[in-house]
Order: sequence, then structure tokens, then C-alpha cells
Amino acid sequence: MGLAVLALADSRFPGGGHAHSGGVEEAASRGLISSVADLREFMRGRLFGAGSPQAVFTAAATHAALRGVHSGHWRELDVELDARTPSPAQREASRAQGKGMLRAGRAAWPSPALTELVAATPRPHHPIVLGVLAATAGSTPREAALTAGYLAISGPASAGIRLLGLDPFAVNAALVELSAELDEIADEAARLAGTAPAELPAPGAPALDLLAEAHDRHHREEVRLFAS
Repeated sequence: MGLAVLALADSRFPGGGHAHSGGVEEAASRGLISSVADLREFMRGRLFGAGSPQAVFTAAATHAALRGVHSGHWRELDVELDARTPSPAQREASRAQGKGMLRAGRAAWPSPALTELVAATPRPHHPIVLGVLAATAGSTPREAALTAGYLAISGPASAGIRLLGLDPFAVNAALVELSAELDEIADEAARLAGTAPAELPAPGAPALDLLAEAHDRHHREEVRLFAS
């Protein structure tokens, strides 16, 4: 695994992920998460409900960038991911994080593929930007998928510590417990990387969608620590 993958997964990478809790803030405010055990189960559910499609589209974007697709393919990938994200709040969060990662990625790994992506879809989803950056930096679709899956749970892990004051050692142990599941998701994403965008899987996570919509509504009414 190269430095690029480590950098993209690093919480210090200025991609804006620190501003998003992945639903933890809303869940905590409702009393659904109050312990490390609760957070562990939330992260497991988020890994399969949100991390899996994010990993699939990240791997697909990496595969596309490596083979030099035309602009229409980037639009199709973006549209298909949009269709698999029924919550408007989730879509906005994904595009906001994509914008942040795009800004940081342009400075670190400028490339024709990144320029073509933005020309085709000016505000792309986060997984697609992540995939293009991973490919530009020399990563494989599986490595890119692994990064996407990790980001889907590391953000919520950090949010749980910041919001609830949970033991950081215990939270990180719970994160590491998901290694096998993360590998499984990355393997499947890599297998599907060359699939036509319309044929990529579309798992749903209704609970995460509802939490995102509730958080968005409450964020407009009161000050919240996280944007989503």
C-alpha cells in the first residue's frame, strides 16, 4: 500500500471529513449511542449500509481513471451514485466532502483525469473524487475501496469520542474489530470495479437516511458541532 492511500485515509488530510459525523451526532442526541458498544454496532451498520456503496463507487472511479474514460462516463458514475443516495442531506454531505477533497487533491495530485471529472460534473460526489485521486497517486481499485470503507467508519469513530467523551482506546479497538468486514467490502468493490455504472449494486440504509434528514433539520434550528 502506497503513501497516497495512507495520506487519503489520514484524518489530517484537509479534505473536510472532520466536519461530518456520519450520523453519529443525531444518533447520540436521540440517545441511540451512549457507549462504545453502541458506537461499535453503529459503525458496523454504517460500514455495510454506507461504506459498501462508497467503496464500490470509489473502486469504479479508480478503475475508470486508470483506463482513461471519456467525460460521459464520469457523468454517468455521478448520476448513478446520486440515484443510490435517496436522502437530499446525504447527497449534499457527499458533494460537500467531494468539494473539500477536490481542493486538497488538486494541490497534491493534479491530473488530467481530475480536470476531466470536474469538467463533466463540477461538484462530484466524494467517492468519485477519492477514486480519481487514488488512481492518480498510483493506487489500485482495491486500495481505493479500502480507503473509502475506512473513511466511512473512522469519521463516526472520531465523532463518538468528541461528542460523548468515549475512551479513545476502546473506540479505536472497536474500529479495528471491523478489519475483516472492511477487507470483505474492499474485495467485492474491486471485483465490481469494471462494471457499468448502471449495474453497480445499490444497497440501502434507511436509518442513516432518516438520521441525516433529521440532523439537517436540527442543524438549521440550532448550533451543531458537525455539518452532517
